Amino acid sequence: NFDELESKTEMFETGVKVIDLLTPYVKGGKIGLFGGAGVGKTVLIQEMIYRVANNHDGVSVFAGVGERTREGNDLIEEMTDSGVIDKTALVFGQMDEPPGTRLRVALAGLTMAEYFRDVQKQDVLFFIDNIFRFTQAGSEVSTLLGRMPSAVGYQPNLADEMGLL
Repeated sequence: NFDELESKTEMFETGVKVIDLLTPYVKGGKIGLFGGAGVGKTVLIQEMIYRVANNHDGVSVFAGVGERTREGNDLIEEMTDSGVIDKTALVFGQMDEPPGTRLRVALAGLTMAEYFRDVQKQDVLFFIDNIFRFTQAGSEVSTLLGRMPSAVGYQPNLADEMGLL
């Protein structure tokens, strides 16, 4: 209910000093990591997963939308090696899978995160990699269904799909 919502802002301490100082995160908020290939986005994600598991006793959910098989395998190995695989849920819709699968992976990950938050009462860090591929999969599904694209080429229900997330 709306009257049960709390309006206080609580900072999420990542333990990564440069993030906590320059771009602090708010608990319950949303952030985006943007950068080219090889700049360290995955390394930062892995570090955040590790710190949530060890410092906050929380759970991380990673939804890989359109990931390469190698990237998913590397992430699983890293989580296993660092000892946080039991505090991590991973779901993938790989690059070579049908667009419907890739579209639903982000929503499946969100459902997992909501389960940990609402049923297990745990703090959850939810990652979607890559939101553009989610949008792209939605566009492919829309084309397969014969829907007329918008003036800029995106599917007509893009706002609805993003709203679900």
